[in-house]
Amino acid sequence: MKINGNEIRPGNVIEHKDALWIAVKTQHVKPGKGPAYAQVELKNALNGSKLNERFRSSETVERVRLEQKDYQFLFAEDDMLTFMDTETYDQIQIPTDFLGDRAAFLQDGMQVTVESYEEKPIGLKIPDQVTLEVVEADPVVKGQTAASSYKPAKLENGVRVMVPPFVEAGERIVVDTNELTYLRRGD
Repeated sequence: MKINGNEIRPGNVIEHKDALWIAVKTQHVKPGKGPAYAQVELKNALNGSKLNERFRSSETVERVRLEQKDYQFLFAEDDMLTFMDTETYDQIQIPTDFLGDRAAFLQDGMQVTVESYEEKPIGLKIPDQVTLEVVEADPVVKGQTAASSYKPAKLENGVRVMVPPFVEAGERIVVDTNELTYLRRGD
């Protein structure tokens, strides 16, 4: 399936330069001069080598169709993540660096989708949003409310995100796992 270069998202698998690549990070850039583009960090699905590439919105890339199967996250041990097939109860192990920064958002029992190409796991989709507790939030400095000001906060999984000034430690917030950003207060 062909997609535009600016539609590449983290976790997408594309065919590029006669190889399968997984998009690890994407950043949309609008330079002052010239057309906008997506700066994409790619990781080779088979040998793990990395590549930084720019894709303009006018370029098309081939998105590879993978076999998708639902798994449940069980636990992390050393540098391996263990998942269980929700139908057959078979367990598989995937290296932690396979997910990169987003591995911190895995929670016990979380449903994920493992993507395989020729029986080999090469992609892992976690939910786009998770609800986590803020364990540490800087106090609001009086007088900083003229512009929309955000302050750093540490979540229960150790990840730091910028949150609005009204968010305090102990509150639950919804975080975007792709962009690592605050979305809204949690339930």
